[in-house]
Amino acid sequence: MEIKPKKSLGQNFLIDKNIIKKIVEAGNILPDSVILEVGAGTGNLTESILKKKPKKLFIIEKDEKLVEKLKERFDKKIEIIPKDVLKVSENLISPSKLIVFGNLPYNISTQILSKWITNDNQNNWYENYILMFQKEVADRILAKTDSKNFGRLSILANWKLNVKKILDINASCFLPKPKVESTLLKFTPKKDYPKLKKSKNLEIITRVFFNQRRKKIKNPLNQLFKKKDEIIKKLNLNIELRPQNLSPDIYYKIAKEYENLVN
Repeated sequence: MEIKPKKSLGQNFLIDKNIIKKIVEAGNILPDSVILEVGAGTGNLTESILKKKPKKLFIIEKDEKLVEKLKERFDKKIEIIPKDVLKVSENLISPSKLIVFGNLPYNISTQILSKWITNDNQNNWYENYILMFQKEVADRILAKTDSKNFGRLSILANWKLNVKKILDINASCFLPKPKVESTLLKFTPKKDYPKLKKSKNLEIITRVFFNQRRKKIKNPLNQLFKKKDEIIKKLNLNIELRPQNLSPDIYYKIAKEYENLVN
């Protein structure tokens, strides 16, 4: 059965065996590892993961035709969750922490990552993520303060996670060939990170600031705090700066001050 990638689902199947090998190696799979693969496609990465003989391999795949193909190809070697990844409670998949692989659909990749980071009801269910993004999105995740790509995604991704670039991947490694380059990133959980009562408070803060990216930070501070001068003094903020000039740590502190007011 020939499977044609669906543009509506953002499907681009990885076909380069050398790249697949490097992706699997990044996961450091051991005999007791439990794996979750998001969007397995036709199973090229799945096959390579199984060669490492993990304890268990779960797959999230919503495309019914691909589910049939994967069952036919791998039978009982895998356990398929035939759902939309945005509607899955990952912490209920396994009592063991998961190594997560994902050639994520580019049209929802940031939604998936944001969901995993900001879901306050989920325990630390993963050991690490090895995820592929459109290079432009990966650049935003990796961006540092004062750079043009630094923004909401940089702050959110680096809140609870250490992020490492593994490699860039050429468009020719996929079928069909996408119009953009890709980047593989590895995310590992931080042992210590600034605690917030609700993740949505960080999302609110960063949205207000970066919706006014070109304005000085006194504008969003005015919008968020009635007594902004107290916050400016307490956090020693330079109001002549713009949102991209503040470090992630400052945003976590601002979020903390914000939730002290609203919660």
